[in-house]
Amino acid sequence: MRTTVLFAVLAFVLAFGIAGLANVSPASARDYPWCVQGRGVGYPGDCMYRTRAQCLASASGRNVTCGINPRAAFGQQRRGYRNRY
Repeated sequence: MRTTVLFAVLAFVLAFGIAGLANVSPASARDYPWCVQGRGVGYPGDCMYRTRAQCLASASGRNVTCGINPRAAFGQQRRGYRNRY
């Protein structure tokens, strides 16, 4: 009796966990325009800053610099009239 109840509870928890994982969507990646770049953070760096002031405040005292995020800068092509000459 005890093992049957334990098995039922375990099956319920397992089914609930699988159902919860089936509903998971990937996190929305955002490419913010400013990145902390330098030794220890790699390239393109830590790109989680909306403004240059935020980036500079985070870079202060860390021997790193702020740069434009290349994914945000070059990720989208400009649309519009192209000169065909």
